[in-house]
Amino acid sequence: MSATLREQLHQQIDQLPDHIVEKIANFTSLITTHPEYTNWQDKDWQEFCLEQFFREDDDIEYSLKDAQEIYQT
Repeated sequence: MSATLREQLHQQIDQLPDHIVEKIANFTSLITTHPEYTNWQDKDWQEFCLEQFFREDDDIEYSLKDAQEIYQT
């Protein structure tokens, strides 16, 4: 990871409310310490992201078009 990308990420996180930063920290801890995720390939992460995007317990409804737009960026 380049220093610029790391700095951009720090700046973005610094602007978030504490409860969102806590969620990011919990997620980061999960994926860096859980053995199930340490050997994942790009395909595995893409599937995981899509599963999270279309979770049943999410109050926001997304369409396939939304997912395609996010995936392309």
